[in-house]
Formats: sequence, structure tokens, C-alpha cells
Amino acid sequence: MELVFVHGWGVTHTDTYAQLPQALAKLLEDEINLSIRHIHLGRYISFDDEVRLNDIAKAFDDARTELLNDKPFAVITHSTGAPIMRQWLQMFFASDRLDQCPMTHLIMLAPANHGSALAQLGKSRVGRIKSFFAGVEPGQGILDWLELGSDGQNDLNLYWQEHFSLDGPLPFVLTGEAIDGEFYDYLNSYTAETGSDGVVRVASANLNFSRLLLAETAHTCDGFDNRRISSLKLSKHSKPRQQTAFEVIKNASHSGTNKGIMGSVTVRNAKNKPVVQRIVQCLRVTNPKQYRQLSDEMSQASLIRRKPRACMLVVRVSDDTGLPVEDFDILLLSGPHFVPGEFKKGFMLDTQCNQNNKNVVTFYLDASKLAKVNEGKIGLRVDPRPNSGMCYYHSAEFHSDAEQVHQLLQADQTTMVDIILKRQISSRVFSLVPPEQEGDFAHLVEE
Repeated sequence: MELVFVHGWGVTHTDTYAQLPQALAKLLEDEINLSIRHIHLGRYISFDDEVRLNDIAKAFDDARTELLNDKPFAVITHSTGAPIMRQWLQMFFASDRLDQCPMTHLIMLAPANHGSALAQLGKSRVGRIKSFFAGVEPGQGILDWLELGSDGQNDLNLYWQEHFSLDGPLPFVLTGEAIDGEFYDYLNSYTAETGSDGVVRVASANLNFSRLLLAETAHTCDGFDNRRISSLKLSKHSKPRQQTAFEVIKNASHSGTNKGIMGSVTVRNAKNKPVVQRIVQCLRVTNPKQYRQLSDEMSQASLIRRKPRACMLVVRVSDDTGLPVEDFDILLLSGPHFVPGEFKKGFMLDTQCNQNNKNVVTFYLDASKLAKVNEGKIGLRVDPRPNSGMCYYHSAEFHSDAEQVHQLLQADQTTMVDIILKRQISSRVFSLVPPEQEGDFAHLVEE
């Protein structure tokens, strides 16, 4: 078996994977003849700000063609390598060609599938965080993709949700939620965030996610402030057609020789490393039945944890003409009367607005406290601006059914929410004037 290690953006040495390649070769030597290959993306693309994920995916295709031709191969990635490989799949093996893809397994270690909260800090600061880019200043184009709620993530994840199937490569996600004090940045709390490995949140790594479409209707509802406002209806709730095998590895952090999900692996300790044992099992899977069995086993293993669990809510606000609504307030509501103040204290862990896509905000929430909301009811209120004038929007609320919180917001997962508001156009924008009223109509504009 050809086993390719795809080194992520910003990596400058093949020792990034520590002794994981050698450990796998030794453990599998009696059943699989592994041929280890390294594709180091930094050798093909510079750290230029103009480089995008598509460019790196193309660079990978050039590299693998040169190195492997069309031979079947399995891939192990880390961090940014996962979205790169998924982008490559989309670009070169669209849904109708998945069965022609030479990649057999895609094993993603600590993948930033839904981005990283660290990406918003900027090039120089992120470059100094050793656990993320190994001290190399990344290009802005890649950081823009990694920022929570980016359009690039949205497009790639929606494509995955609609087209992923077991006809192509078998995907596995292994991530951790331990914090290695060696990499803690005292000026940035994200490096010690609950439910993350110090760089990537568990919910951000997970490819089992939901998408909700909330559309403004002609109906109204009673807002928590006693106003009669527009109602948002859940018009679509979608999930990937297939569950992606996913597991939270015990005591694993993003990087480092102490707890790093791959950096702490040695040939000597490999037999006792849960991540190594799981990778071996992943590589042994050869058909959908085996895949589903292992996926169920991994899911059960992830549930045996005492740590607080979190979830991510990525809210994107647009109007019914396709325009982004960039000025708005979002309030999360709960309880039988759908008010903002009935959540358990500390339920909100973080809020981050996307700097480039100003119509997107990401909430990071304590899943265990969300699960305890009164009567299992949650809601959402959007107050957009402008709310008057020639073209404007109405405030609107979404009220869930009882117990729906368990369906809409699940621990260790991301929920993508698209809110579609109706663009209101004043009758004064255009009017027909009878012949007898011809002349100056400036006074109509001023009214």
C-alpha cells in the first residue's frame, strides 16, 4: 500500500509526523507492505498571500501525479491538510467520478474542516503560535479560508454534505481535546479553549454537521419584547448522506512531543498510543460494511468522556435577492417564552464575527448547558439594519418545537444556519405619475 503523508500549509520539515510513519510500517509489516511517501506542499507553493486552497489542491495533484502516477494510495493529513485533500477531491473527482479516485483512505488528524478561531489573529501572530504553523508565517489567502465561517468553508462543506458517499475514499477524522501547556499563549485564550486541542475545536474537526435554512415568512410571532415581528420558518434541515467515522482521541493535543496527536508518537510507544491503533484499524477497512462497523465503534469510544462538550453555531444572514445582510444583531432565545435570559450561566463560550464575510457570526456553546434549556425550546432573533428607508429589513424570530434543541445543536458538532430575510422595498422607490402630475417630483423623495 502506498501511504502518503500530506504535510500541511506552513510545515517545513518531514519530521512533523514524528515517528508515526515508521511506527505504522512496523505494526503493519506482517499484513500490509507499506510504502511511505511524503508530499510536502510548501515545496510546491510559496507562502504568498495570493495562494488559495484551490491552488494548493492543484499543486497536490501535480505532486501526486509525479510521485505516484495513477497508483492507488492512502493519505494521512494533519490540520490544514484535510480541507486541502477534500478540495482536491471536489476539483478532480466530482461526485460522478468518486469511484475513479485513486485515493482509498483519507485519515484526517486534528483537521480544521470548519476552520480555527486562531485564524482571525492575523499572519504574524498566528505564525508565532508554534502549535499551528510551526513558527512559519502563513499566507493571508489560507488564513482567510481558515477563519470561522468563511465562504470557502461554507462552499466546501455544503458540497461534502450533498455529495460524500462511500463510493470513493473512506474518510476518518481523529482529533483531540487536550491542552499542552508548552504551547499556551498567555495573550490568547483560544490556545486553551474548552473542547479544543489548542488550535482546532472538536466541533470544527467533525464532518458530521447539520445545515438549517431559516426563511422569513408572511406570518408573524410575538417577540420577547412584546413586539409583533416576522417569523422565521425552518424550511430545510439537512445532514451528510453518510456518517463520517469520527473519534475524539484521549489526551491528544494539536502538536508537540508531549501530547501531540502525531508528534508524540514514537516506534517504542506506538502500541500503547490510541491514535496509532485506530489508524491501523482505519487502514485495514476495505468496504462500506467494515467502515460502518468501525465508525460506530469510534462514535461509542468518543462518548466515554468526562470533559465538557461544546458545539458550534455558524450563522449566515442574507436576503431573498442573494445579498448579504452585513449589519445585524443576533440573540439566542430559550425557554417556553423564548427570551434571552433563561440559558444556564456560562453557556456562551465564544462569539466571533468573520472579518471578510461580515454577514457571518460563529457562536461557540456549552452543549451540556444547552441540553438543559427549559422545556427543550430554543430560538433565535435577528435584528437587521437598515430597518427603515427605501430598502430595509424586518426583525424576525425562530422558535423551535419542544425538544428540538437535541436535533439542532449536538455536542461535538457544527450547525450551519442560513437565515434568509425578505428585502423590503418602499413604494416610493418607483411610482407611476399620471400625465396631469408631470413636473418636478423631488418632494416625493424628501417625504
